[in-house]
Amino acid sequence: MKTAVYPGSFDPVTLGHLDIIRRAASMFDRLNVTVMINTAKTPLFLTEERVKMLQEATADLDNVTVDSYHGLLIDYCRMHGIHVAIRGLRAITDFEYELQIAQTNRELSHGALDTLFLTTDIRYSYLSSSAVREVASFGGDISSCVPPFVAPLLYDKFGTRMPE
Repeated sequence: MKTAVYPGSFDPVTLGHLDIIRRAASMFDRLNVTVMINTAKTPLFLTEERVKMLQEATADLDNVTVDSYHGLLIDYCRMHGIHVAIRGLRAITDFEYELQIAQTNRELSHGALDTLFLTTDIRYSYLSSSAVREVASFGGDISSCVPPFVAPLLYDKFGTRMPE
C-alpha cells in the first residue's frame, strides 16, 4: 500500500490546499494530511481547530486521514513508513523554497523521503492562507478562497462580519 503525506500549516485550509489533497489522494492508496506545528509561526487557529477543519473538508475522501505532528517531517515519515511527501506549488518562487526543503529532507532521511510537487490549479494560484487571513481580517469576501464552513470561522476569529 502506497502512502504519502501532505504536510502544512493549513491556517486555514484553502481551496488550493483541497485541490492538492484531492489530486494526491487519487494517486496514492492512503494520504496523510498532517498539520505540522511550526514554532516559528504564530497560527490564528489552534492545531486542533485546523485538524477539525481539514477532517470536515476531506470527509468525502475515504483514503485521507488527518493528524498533526510536532517535530521533523522525516521523523513523522519514518514512524509511519512514508516515503513520499506532497507539496503544492503556486509559482516559481514557491519552487525555490520548496526545493531547498525537499533536498534537505532527502539528505536528512538518507534518501528515504522523496518530494512530489504538484502545481495547483490555475484558479487557486493566487491563494495563500496568509492572504485569506488578511482579507478576512478586514471583512472582505473570502467565499471563493475557502470551503463554505471555513469563512464564518475566520470572520469570528477577527470579529469581522461576512460581506452581504
